[in-house]
Amino acid sequence: MTAAQNPALAERLDSLRSWDADWSGLRVVVTGIGVSGFAAADTLIELGAHVVVVDSATSDTARAQADTLKIVGAVDVLLGPDAVEHLPLVNGEPAELVVTSPGWRPDQALLAEAARRHVAVWGDIELAWRVSVREGRKTPEWVAITGTNGKTTTVGMTESILQAAGLKAIAVGNVGTPVLDALRDPVEYDVFAVELSSFQLHWSESLSPLASVCLNVAEDHVDWHGSYESYLADKAKIYRNTKVAAIYNAEQWETEAMVEEADVVEGCRAIAFTTGSPGLSMVGVVEDLLVDRAFIEERRNSAQELASLADLGPVAPRHMVANALAAAALARAAGVAPEAVRKGLQDYLPGSHRIQAVAKQDGILWINDSKATNPHAADAALSSFKNVIWIAGGLAKGVQYDELVLAHRDRLKAVVLIGAESRELREALARQSPDTPVLDTLDQAAADDGDSAMRRAVTMARGQAASGDTVLLAPASASMDQFVSYAHRGQAFIDAVRDVVLGQAGETEE
Repeated sequence: MTAAQNPALAERLDSLRSWDADWSGLRVVVTGIGVSGFAAADTLIELGAHVVVVDSATSDTARAQADTLKIVGAVDVLLGPDAVEHLPLVNGEPAELVVTSPGWRPDQALLAEAARRHVAVWGDIELAWRVSVREGRKTPEWVAITGTNGKTTTVGMTESILQAAGLKAIAVGNVGTPVLDALRDPVEYDVFAVELSSFQLHWSESLSPLASVCLNVAEDHVDWHGSYESYLADKAKIYRNTKVAAIYNAEQWETEAMVEEADVVEGCRAIAFTTGSPGLSMVGVVEDLLVDRAFIEERRNSAQELASLADLGPVAPRHMVANALAAAALARAAGVAPEAVRKGLQDYLPGSHRIQAVAKQDGILWINDSKATNPHAADAALSSFKNVIWIAGGLAKGVQYDELVLAHRDRLKAVVLIGAESRELREALARQSPDTPVLDTLDQAAADDGDSAMRRAVTMARGQAASGDTVLLAPASASMDQFVSYAHRGQAFIDAVRDVVLGQAGETEE
């Protein structure tokens, strides 16, 4: 009997709002045995729930994870394609709850069956929020970050600023460390900087962060959500129940509309960030300074200096400035002093594969932005340079490229296509920039050989480039057609540049 059919079960699920609630004997199916799924299953077992884990994988890693979960008390772990076709029983009885890993689509067979049977489905983030209160331990505040692009940079900057203020803070969620693992860490954290994907937000309902931000939105993951409107609706859930500050991008009306429509806690303020001069209740830029007109008493007629553009490093593209302002606003909402904002931004080390200078040889700059997995991210990268030989292509994920090509055709000296299927990008280039030379690595290679394709792409790009040009890897597409991940794709570019351009397998030239 499901929660919808059983008022007692519905009441019990609603009561599960802390680590110390009565989780014992609850029949739970966990979908996915990756990082987040393993953490969810492990946590539920520790709480006393009866857990069955399912995953279509049959790899050695999956089997090792399954063995570990069985040792710690899982009722069963079912692997293989057949394991995810139907909702399994738990100890011979129907499941009372499904906890799903974020990448699982709502129309996946098992989850669709759970919906038909009115079995509650939570994500790992929903579970983490519900167990974040624990007797005898400090309850960390959450500052929540989403957006089509810039999430990982912003969550890293936020973590660095919070730590510079002397707070015990950690970046968690979609950034890599599951929130559930951080909650079970012996360290009692003051604040979690939580990166949330649209998938994680889709499966979340009861989060109530201290502060929240949607950095930006652009067409992405339409194949998963079914429509752009559904994608926006899930992104907008970041603001629900926010307590202190709902932070939005003043340069993108969609994020402002999300805040206007959000059901927040009484007293929560709407705070904007802008890369221009800030108005009242905003953070922004005046000359070369990042300033605050939101979190100071005298905000009507003055601004507080937070940092300078130079604090962001030798190159500060507009999108990086926007990310820094969002991070600063989140930290200020948590009570961080201006001095800690500056120090945190100075201490922050950007991650790999995001506007990463790989080499400069013969006046040609080689930039790795493999993390630009959609047109919005590629737009930010292309906007940062002139005279570009653009290496792009891959899985389109249902997005369109015409606006991107049209916006940047005047800076494109040539385009080198990678990816097993880059038809959409090729056709957009033909429509919007027909005079731009387009070279295709697939003319000479098997579609699935990513490393060889990248080496050819770098060779082709070198043949098109001259002093003063930038060769930019910003694929505007997902990587999984030819590479394991965007990191694999970026590393393939780095290796090819070192070998083909620099003639070495070691250090790069800056």
